[in-house]
Amino acid sequence: MVEIAPPKSLSTFQLQLRRFRSNRLAMLSVAVLALIIFACFFGPYFFPFTGEDADFDYINAPIDFGSAHWFGTDDFGRDLLVRVLEGGRVSLTIGFLGAATAGFIGVLYGAVAGYAGGRADRLMMRAVEVLYGFPYVILVILLSLLFGGGNAALFAAIVFTLWLTPAVIVRAQAQSLARREFVEAARAGGMTARQIVLEHIVPNCISVVIVYGSLLVPEVILSESFLSFLGIGIKEPQASWGNLIQSGTSAMGTDLRLLLLPGTLLALVLFCLNFIADGLRDAFDPNDR
Repeated sequence: MVEIAPPKSLSTFQLQLRRFRSNRLAMLSVAVLALIIFACFFGPYFFPFTGEDADFDYINAPIDFGSAHWFGTDDFGRDLLVRVLEGGRVSLTIGFLGAATAGFIGVLYGAVAGYAGGRADRLMMRAVEVLYGFPYVILVILLSLLFGGGNAALFAAIVFTLWLTPAVIVRAQAQSLARREFVEAARAGGMTARQIVLEHIVPNCISVVIVYGSLLVPEVILSESFLSFLGIGIKEPQASWGNLIQSGTSAMGTDLRLLLLPGTLLALVLFCLNFIADGLRDAFDPNDR
């Protein structure tokens, strides 16, 4: 008689991954976002020119899929499609790296504050509240001036202002975890506070961090685009979606094409990231099993 093996039980993460995959809108968003990322990072290499090369024979050329410039050129003869793809590479890099860095800082800060409790927690969270009190744009402008401008200064300024919310969220989660039995057992077993934070508190906050991190990426991308739109972010001739949209708005009365291409790609990325965040929130929701 052949014995039938019992079905293998799935881990919590596998169940959450299955729930996420069952969300068709979220999976479609993942596919579209992956396509845009691939196009931005590898697409410019398929062209014989860069986004900063000027073609003086094609100044303000219109859309023409039969020419070398499929979506035409701008006022300086630079290929619009290549500039948008290169600008997307800058905006997406700042978005994902900025979100990861801000999330990392916020998770560690919040986990330490929540686990420590008492006076240390109060002092650490008062510092967060003080930073929250500064107007966001003014603080970013001051930090950009302090760091001397440039891409690194913009990145540092955005990260410095966006780690606060992850810290508050993780701190609340860490306060709850610090009173759980497995943390008490680890403490009784001789583990140091550093080991408990890194091996127990932070890993058990991962689901919250993943969900909020998916919301943090579009926030960083929008921050970069907004600051570049104001002229205090990425500078010409380097392209980003923010300064391309700023250039497009100044010419929207005569050539709407300059605004539509970067604006459409930015909107698509933001929609995809928000749908992915909704899917992750549903998949990791502890009240919906």
